[in-house]
Amino acid sequence: MSVLLQPLSHPVLTQKGVEVAVLREDLLHPSIPGNKWRKLNYNLRAAQEQQAQTLITFGGAFSNHIAAVAAAGQEFGFATLGYIRGEETLPLNPTLQYATGCGMELRYLSRTQYRLRNDLQFRAEIEKTAPKPYLLPEGGTNLLAVKGCTEIVYELTQPWDVLCVAAGTGGTLAGIVAGARGQGSILGFPALKGGEFLQAEVAQLVQAYTGQVYKNLELQTGYHFGGYAKHTPELLTFIQDFHASQGILLDPVYTGKMLYGVFDLIKQDYFARGTKLVAVHTGGQQGWAGYAQRYGLNLDFID
Repeated sequence: MSVLLQPLSHPVLTQKGVEVAVLREDLLHPSIPGNKWRKLNYNLRAAQEQQAQTLITFGGAFSNHIAAVAAAGQEFGFATLGYIRGEETLPLNPTLQYATGCGMELRYLSRTQYRLRNDLQFRAEIEKTAPKPYLLPEGGTNLLAVKGCTEIVYELTQPWDVLCVAAGTGGTLAGIVAGARGQGSILGFPALKGGEFLQAEVAQLVQAYTGQVYKNLELQTGYHFGGYAKHTPELLTFIQDFHASQGILLDPVYTGKMLYGVFDLIKQDYFARGTKLVAVHTGGQQGWAGYAQRYGLNLDFID
């Protein structure tokens, strides 16, 4: 499956002698873009092999994962059940409207109940409520997701020194570390405040999948812009300018923060001249409508 590697042209890159290209994972699948498809691919195969009928998963009201699972269920013939954190709010936001439009049934959990989502007894009770269930964790992160995300690295046929990727639950980042097999440097940009915990989470996933310990991962935890799904005017300006100059739409939750961080580090001479960086665009643009509704943003800059 071929993915476009799009080189960037920017005065800062010329000045600092650094090359940056964006791996357009966001163009991978029409309705399940980027890392969501990578994470779901082998899980969907497993669900088919187990003759499952219902995909069950968890997420927040603006979760791209919820939308992706709903789309996957519609495309591959599964019923879908999404457990949403918090109370129902009507009318539904665009993310949940899309999910229900794909046929997903939504059920709501209080924040106290939602904290039990990884509890085995709680999961067993949930599985009893749907025919032939296949349970996907929040964000889709499990070892089959890691396997799918290793293929992001295998797409790269050109030389690279540093791979940069945004991180939420750590599954995509773990897959990239596992796929790189110690080659080059991997920079992870957590979208959550206090993302330092991902170092251990990713290491555990990588070791569980490969049996190896790799030391080439570094987290850049200073680019969360206030926390998950939060932003500043500076971030939004960067996203708009990037879209205008490069023709690539970033999202304000993951990829916008990651690319902002990449350019900020380049300005600080963090990378030596001649360094070849690849920034992985993991998708997320489809979440703009819900995000804009939530924060009252003007989206006139989007084509």
